Amino acid sequence: MANAPGSDELPVAQPQNYYTEPEFIDVNGLETAYRRQGQGEPVLFLHGAGLTRMWLPMYARCAKNVDFIAPEHPGFGATARPDWLSDFDDLVVHYDELLALLGVDELHVIGYSLGGWIAAEFAAYYPRRLRSLTLVTPIGLRVDDPGPDAFKFNPDELIDHLFNDKSVIPSVVADSENFEEMVQGHAEAATLAKLIWAPRYNLALERRLQRVTCPSLVVKAENDRLVSGTMADRYTELLPNSQTVTIAGTGHALIAERPDETADAITVFITGVQQ
Repeated sequence: MANAPGSDELPVAQPQNYYTEPEFIDVNGLETAYRRQGQGEPVLFLHGAGLTRMWLPMYARCAKNVDFIAPEHPGFGATARPDWLSDFDDLVVHYDELLALLGVDELHVIGYSLGGWIAAEFAAYYPRRLRSLTLVTPIGLRVDDPGPDAFKFNPDELIDHLFNDKSVIPSVVADSENFEEMVQGHAEAATLAKLIWAPRYNLALERRLQRVTCPSLVVKAENDRLVSGTMADRYTELLPNSQTVTIAGTGHALIAERPDETADAITVFITGVQQ
């Protein structure tokens, strides 16, 4: 079993639900955890700052229609945080190398929350590789009202702001009485802070997004109380060939709250791109 990110001793905690053993691939010396299922068009899914180590129902539904590849970022899940990780450029290069090892050239890229920022940066650097780009409640741009500062929340406050539908919380949120889960969560939070503490946006990304001419979809939550909807709107404005869809009844954690609706909106978009 792999060790927790940033730890040489503690094993990676296994969530109570949806856990599956990952595969590992050596990406320039970093053993990178990933899960992959399905057939069809290759799709890279870049996760957010949580909900790691799981094959979520949304992933399973997408995998019915596409080749769904879900790696865990350096410093998240079962992928250790390397000494060289300092910014998003490091992540972009890492994923370019991972895809080369997997033999994937052109593909569809989906990014959720933090992963949305990573996906946007990747698309701006390698626009010719993308058949489509989907950003789900993304972060990473400067807007007048970005939303509350999540680093100021205690765990209960953060969960409250993440979820609109509180009924799904027990199935996907870590057990606060589980020591290994708490160590995992703190390690991932440390990686998140290293990446986005300051600044929490990339001004250069605004200009670079003009390079992303492939079809793009921005997926919004109806009631996002963590990241302002103006962030998604700004991405839609900047991407040259974009459209927006809103998933009804959702908060920021819409991939867990409405997995079928979210997966269907994305796969319909990707299928349309293929035609």
